Amino acid sequence: MKKNLLVAAAFVAAIATPAYAADEIKIGVILGFTGPIESLTPDMAASGELALKEASDSGLFLGGKKIKPVRKDSTCIDAAAATANAENLITAEGVAAIFGADCSGVTGAIANNVAVPNGVVMVSPSATSPGLSALKDKGYFFRTAPSDARQGEVLASVLKSRGIKDVAVTFTNNDYGKGLATSFENAFKAVGGKVTISAAHEDGKADYSAEVGALSAAGSKHLAVFGYLDQGGKGIIQASIDSGAFSSFVLADGMIGESLTKAIGKDLNGAVGTVPGGKSAGAQTYSAMAAKAGIKKDGPYVGESYDSAALLVLAMQAAGSADRASIQANMMKVANAPGTKIGPGEIAKGLKIIASGGDVDYVGATNVEFNPIGEVLGSFKELEVRNGKFETVKVH
Repeated sequence: MKKNLLVAAAFVAAIATPAYAADEIKIGVILGFTGPIESLTPDMAASGELALKEASDSGLFLGGKKIKPVRKDSTCIDAAAATANAENLITAEGVAAIFGADCSGVTGAIANNVAVPNGVVMVSPSATSPGLSALKDKGYFFRTAPSDARQGEVLASVLKSRGIKDVAVTFTNNDYGKGLATSFENAFKAVGGKVTISAAHEDGKADYSAEVGALSAAGSKHLAVFGYLDQGGKGIIQASIDSGAFSSFVLADGMIGESLTKAIGKDLNGAVGTVPGGKSAGAQTYSAMAAKAGIKKDGPYVGESYDSAALLVLAMQAAGSADRASIQANMMKVANAPGTKIGPGEIAKGLKIIASGGDVDYVGATNVEFNPIGEVLGSFKELEVRNGKFETVKVH
């Protein structure tokens, strides 16, 4: 009987603790490599992996261990597929932690169904739904992108400053779209604006003329599109231009990217939008690093991606191991004061300080500072499409 109990205990320990090569730690990278933001994902993944490589190459991470990123597809929209892929990362690959996911719906599904039940930290660089603030995550979910509760307020302020008093709103029919639309509508009304219509759209349709017709009939000449640049959001804009229904567009973070400006062309000039980001010293340092690495330095959520991965690395160093519970226990410690401030390109410095018994305060590319539930306030860039490109005109 005693022998059987020992065998059972060993089995439980084996499935509860990630398995690694002696000198290698695996970190899951789960992002939408296919789906409605697939044009953004390569740079987000490369940015997170840039931080992991920086730590590995330093020779200072956990006494010289290397980090192996393991990629899986979140799809951005298929919660079942995202959950299955995340489960594979945790049970089959034995990752210590997860960088991702990206879109809010799949992020919530992974957190609720896989990460939290298995005690695995996940840090999302881009899941922005206000609903994620209410996750019963037991302290295992973090995000370096600010909530859309804040983006809605910023966007409303931008429209007021530009003299836009009314707007039609279309949003992708999921957690992200619904959350942002509600946040924006409440904030816009609070500053005296009027939403003439707020209507969901489905991704994946070939024809959006009916949706555009209903939006136009509500009376505003301005259209706010809270969707995805490689899916329904793009289709809504193209149908609007083709029919002449709208020529003035307001965009949020899911619509910001080169693939949209290339697809729509000069007809998008004058469009305004918001996306998390800033012009701090850390942001400028990161931009130079990203450009050198071949990453779009102004791409959406690339700075947040670098910071997400860097925080995981520093938390493991502070834990002294890749033990999942210990990583969770040290996330807040390395992200907030007190401690030596650590910026982008200074991961080795942070690892050395921690190894010698000191504390670090990681600020990174996006001025990271976690609130008590592991979220950031963040800053937002106000953008305008000029000559076929998104240009930053102000930081909020």
